[in-house]
Amino acid sequence: MAIKLTVNDRSVSVAADDSTPLLSVLRDELGLHGTKYGCGTEQCGACMVLIDGEPSYSCTREIGTIAGKSVTTVEGLSRDGALSPLQQAFIDEQAGQCGYCLSGILIAATALLKKKPKPSRDDIVAALDPHLCRCGIHNRVVRAVQRASGI
Repeated sequence: MAIKLTVNDRSVSVAADDSTPLLSVLRDELGLHGTKYGCGTEQCGACMVLIDGEPSYSCTREIGTIAGKSVTTVEGLSRDGALSPLQQAFIDEQAGQCGYCLSGILIAATALLKKKPKPSRDDIVAALDPHLCRCGIHNRVVRAVQRASGI
């Protein structure tokens, strides 16, 4: 049975078993490779996407649970070829090294800025706490989120 949903503002229909992880559908069926598989157990944040505007782990979320919902991946943050202000701030602050964790971090930071356009440093740290990054870019990431918020 086909499951209908919206991905990055585009209506899609996927033929997948209801228990298939959303991450597998995004990467294998829809060709959206920005969202990463990290741990598969909601421990690293590399797979995070927005589902109806809320951050969610796509590695464990079954596709059958999101029929009719809207999913935004890191690819959906830019518009008409232009980076979002947050993506540009990450570039300006050089807040990336290997980049494996960045898609999840960008998603979580996008959700934070939508809820709290002028977050405190503590708000940013708390929102990004579930995301593992082994490259040590944490301070640059916080600065990038602050830059995007105009702080």
